[in-house]
Amino acid sequence: MRVLVAMSGGVDSSVAAARLVGEGHQVVGATLKLWGGSSDSGCCSVGDVDDARRVAQQIGIPHYVFDMTEAFHASVVDPYVAAHAAARTPNPCVECNRHIKFERLLERADRLGFDMLATGHHARIVRGVAGEPHQLRRGADPGKDQSYVLSMLGQGHLSRVVLPIGDLTKREVRARAAELGLRTADKPDSQDVCFIRSDEGRQRFLGQRLSFRPATVVDTATGDEVGTVEALELVTVGQRRGFAHGADGTRRYVCAVDAGSRTVFVGRAEDVATRTVPLAPGSLTWTTAELAAQSPAIAQTSAHGRPTFCKFGRDEGGAWVRFDVAIRPVAPGQTVALYAAADPDRVLGAGIAA
Repeated sequence: MRVLVAMSGGVDSSVAAARLVGEGHQVVGATLKLWGGSSDSGCCSVGDVDDARRVAQQIGIPHYVFDMTEAFHASVVDPYVAAHAAARTPNPCVECNRHIKFERLLERADRLGFDMLATGHHARIVRGVAGEPHQLRRGADPGKDQSYVLSMLGQGHLSRVVLPIGDLTKREVRARAAELGLRTADKPDSQDVCFIRSDEGRQRFLGQRLSFRPATVVDTATGDEVGTVEALELVTVGQRRGFAHGADGTRRYVCAVDAGSRTVFVGRAEDVATRTVPLAPGSLTWTTAELAAQSPAIAQTSAHGRPTFCKFGRDEGGAWVRFDVAIRPVAPGQTVALYAAADPDRVLGAGIAA
């Protein structure tokens, strides 16, 4: 089988490529040049490209660099900036997977005649037999599971993608890399948004691309104006840092941001907790068939968030998830991944919080 492996320069994709070579497949490594500016974090630095190239040499496979900076700007960076301008909190890693790795790169793999595309994500694909659909499932390592950021994949993707390390824990991945003498064996995991420098930060990055607007802070409990913020574009629903305690001495959290009126609403933890999260129109994707209205499910609202039982609903007004218990508010723009209530490792689909 001819397999194109997305090699980010990290240990996970290094071992993914090595495992496929060990299984006898015809493997080619590809690293994506995504960000045209400087980068010292994530998976877009010059050092990452060099690490991927050197690992490919170690395991004896060809390695190429594909320039997708234009598509990355159009599909990930520009929407990231626009979302903040609209007081939303986007998830650029999910959108990179959606538009770049599993759209553009998969199209490139097709054009080049590869049978499959492989990545180093910690998740598993169980192949359907006898006409049964393929399943996307959590990775074997609960602490490193990345099924959340892959929750937008459908059957067309799952039939063409392999995830070679999904059955390994992170410790096992590093052990395999060390056994093979791979230069990435002890390399730290990427943690940051790849196009924002660690010495720059989100504030400076966005400040170079949009004009910050001040906003009034209103306490929902009293309706009183209790302060101002210099940039509503930097405020996230659920945020506590930067906001003073209320007159009653309790902490205040952001429960809503109104870009039109330039107002940030804050409240006590019990006031801002929610049980219903509306999903943006057109944002729903499903690994198999769509859930019926009022079906039970488990929802996860961040990459390492706590899975919580809920029901999926839909009517003429749109779709939503309604949690069995109150949870912290979910920022508009965040992915809501849905898992099977009776099989919590199985991904059903995803939507974006409205």
